Amino acid sequence: MNRRPGYLLLLIVATAAIAAGSWALIHLKALKRQALPQSDVLNQTSLRSADPDLWARSMEKVKEDRGHSGDVALEIPPELRHYEDRHWFLATQVAEVKKFNVQPVQDFVDLAAMIERGEVVPVPAVTDTYILLGVGARVDGSVFTRYVAKQNIELNDEAGLRDAYARLETAHANLQKEISGLQKQLGELKKSDLTKQDELQKEINARQQELKSNDEDKAQLDKYYGQSYGQSYSSAESRPKLWRDYESLQALAKNFRGRSFNLDDSSDRQALKIYLLSSLRPEGLKILEEVAQRYHDKFDRPLLVSSLIRPEQYQRALRRVNRYAVLIDTPPHSTGLAFDIDYRYLSGAEQNFLMTELARLKDEGRIEVIRERGANYHVFAFIDGQRPSDELITASLEAAGGPEQEADHAEKRDQGTIRRLRRLHRFKKQ
Repeated sequence: MNRRPGYLLLLIVATAAIAAGSWALIHLKALKRQALPQSDVLNQTSLRSADPDLWARSMEKVKEDRGHSGDVALEIPPELRHYEDRHWFLATQVAEVKKFNVQPVQDFVDLAAMIERGEVVPVPAVTDTYILLGVGARVDGSVFTRYVAKQNIELNDEAGLRDAYARLETAHANLQKEISGLQKQLGELKKSDLTKQDELQKEINARQQELKSNDEDKAQLDKYYGQSYGQSYSSAESRPKLWRDYESLQALAKNFRGRSFNLDDSSDRQALKIYLLSSLRPEGLKILEEVAQRYHDKFDRPLLVSSLIRPEQYQRALRRVNRYAVLIDTPPHSTGLAFDIDYRYLSGAEQNFLMTELARLKDEGRIEVIRERGANYHVFAFIDGQRPSDELITASLEAAGGPEQEADHAEKRDQGTIRRLRRLHRFKKQ
């Protein structure tokens, strides 16, 4: 009888522990169900909608199991396959750029300015007919830079430039001090201590290389900021262009699509970059909306879009992890006319329907398109809804990475050759 209170206490504790464990297991399962990849979370962060749950519900519809309802063999139309001359696909897009003198986007600062001018338009993270997933998945919170001559030049205001020079000067002094110390140690060694001499010399060489890099960074600042450190200017227009670029970006960041972003905060910089990448030219968005509407009408699901505009700066960074990110002088995505549709969750029936729609648009001369093995349909919209001429495409082959043409090669092409090219590239005239 005396042990009964202790027994009851032990029973209560055990019951509570079991209940807590059960709750923790249920909660963990719920978290796993709700957990999203980082790119999904970022897309949710960038979502501004009257319905805050629309993105999550849409993703559930995109990823839900189709069962066996769409188990049919894939039928890839010839319009979505590579041409016999694979450079023709890129050359067609380069030809469109030449035809309308489209200026590709170099970096995020360029993109921000284009959005401000209305040349490209924001694309919502989710609508009833499509949803963005993975757009900007590879961006980070690093400072904004200008992409000049394939180099990233850090953007600064006057205070930031002062800090940048101070960091370089401090690093320069420290490196010189380390090199002097190592050289002194080297001079005090016995001639017979060859191993230690080699080790010290390697350290000296490494520090000297760092010092050289430090000097190059300072020279770069001098070059692009016009040796403006510590100078005063009579007007805003007379200040270095990079200062003005920073101020323009900062003004845009304070009120961009209803949000304010702090350029001194890495998480805000990352979110702003995703917002900027969620953009297209109006002609590209029109095609996207049309394809998405047809797909949604047929299957009652939103279309999954994985990439929109990509500045050349971002394209080159993306190339390290995505071999489909081309590195020609005018990458299609840098024009704002290209977007990618992700087909990894689609059933065979859904893919066949979508490919038929894309083939129709290509036959009408409104788009260029290909089915990539990386689970994407790459779609490129023509500005006036008309495909560039074969002559202009042929003239763009070299810019698209094709072999160099002889100087008089284009002039010697007769109409029979042009007709052969049309058959070769399966171009269907309307």
